[in-house]
Amino acid sequence: MSEKYQFHATPGTGSIDVDEVPEVLAQGGDWEDVLTEIQKISTERVVVNLGPVHPSTHGVLRLIVELDGEVVRQVRVDTGYLHTGIEKNMEFRTWTQGVTFCTRMDYVAPFFQEVEYCLAVEKLLGITGDVPERATLIRVLMMELNRIASHIVAIASTGNEMGGTTFMTIGFRGREEILRIFERITGLRMNHAYIRPGGVAQDLPQGMVDYIREKLPKVRHDVGQLQDLALQNPIFKKRFIDIGYLPLSAITALGVTGPIAKAAGLPLDMRKTRPYCGYEDYEFDVPTYDKSDCYNRAMVRFDECYQSLRIVNQVLDRLEATEGQPVMVDDPAIAWPAQLSVATDGQGNSLEHISTIMGQSMESLIHHFKLVTEGFHVPAGQAYQLVEHAKGIAGVHLVSDGGTRPYRAHFRDPSFHNLQSLAMMAEGGQLADLIMCLASIDPVLGGVDR
Repeated sequence: MSEKYQFHATPGTGSIDVDEVPEVLAQGGDWEDVLTEIQKISTERVVVNLGPVHPSTHGVLRLIVELDGEVVRQVRVDTGYLHTGIEKNMEFRTWTQGVTFCTRMDYVAPFFQEVEYCLAVEKLLGITGDVPERATLIRVLMMELNRIASHIVAIASTGNEMGGTTFMTIGFRGREEILRIFERITGLRMNHAYIRPGGVAQDLPQGMVDYIREKLPKVRHDVGQLQDLALQNPIFKKRFIDIGYLPLSAITALGVTGPIAKAAGLPLDMRKTRPYCGYEDYEFDVPTYDKSDCYNRAMVRFDECYQSLRIVNQVLDRLEATEGQPVMVDDPAIAWPAQLSVATDGQGNSLEHISTIMGQSMESLIHHFKLVTEGFHVPAGQAYQLVEHAKGIAGVHLVSDGGTRPYRAHFRDPSFHNLQSLAMMAEGGQLADLIMCLASIDPVLGGVDR
């Protein structure tokens, strides 16, 4: 291989004259070997494994990344490392026990799975219209608080992965206020199993509405502080604006939903398009933007936090108006005779109910024992229920053969579907941007590997 170099100059002038100086050909020596080696290096690609255990992958996720220098040429998402088997396990447990399994799928936003599952069970039972209003209000309250907590975790962890530890400290401080509310109501910070077919496990504790109203300004303050820290930060903007762009056509083709789709201008929200739990009676907006990049996805999450606060305030007013009303369907074949009651230690049963069942009514004791161990029968059939999860559209398909446990339970987890878009977001960009793209999807692998 040889290269031709032309040097044309007019002697004594320093000026170039194309016509006067003949062409000079440089060849031989090491030129051919050097050029061949350069060609090899320029086409050589490195395959890197991120995971299956890596601090930047939000759990047990493996990314197979093909790199050309610092440029990402191909990304393959490899899932299935958690081996939870939640859906299969639900086939061997009663309908009520199923809540304990599905709440562990997306453990950052567990109430959405609990609600969608119970709504589907109630469809099979034919009791959708019999669920008490107060129970429905409590469900909406828990979901909207959980939406805020989930979005805070998404934004805070993204900032932390970018190197901003302050994002994490502010975000988790705000989330902690919401977890305190959950703990006081359900006795647990996560894995609640609080939403039950027919209603909820127990009513709100005394003075809970005032307690939540006391916490909400702190949550709003932390969301606002996180927003001020992020959206006007030149480093944040440089790392997020026009990074991980995904066109609307790709979003609809891949079935991507949630903040990713809303950032592209698609106002797809099940609370508006297919209302459930009375969402049609609440005033709130669906935030959208004109371009789905990492920055606008963060903007959507901030806006949804404020919209959820609007809904929570409306729920609290209605909870005050329904004080003392039942929170479980009036059907002894479904509702447990004993009611849980969160004590000072966060656990325990209502002593009044225990005294009645254990000491005064053998029939109630037997009935309670059969409901807990055997469960209730659900008519044969199938039902499908969609809800607007914090991460997108979540769905559950339940099939009953008329027994006391599901014949089949299958969930549409938004993280699983949204992960399909990672390759299109990241390929052609820098390696450092790959983590930002993954964080903007905000996947939780408990739901992906269900």
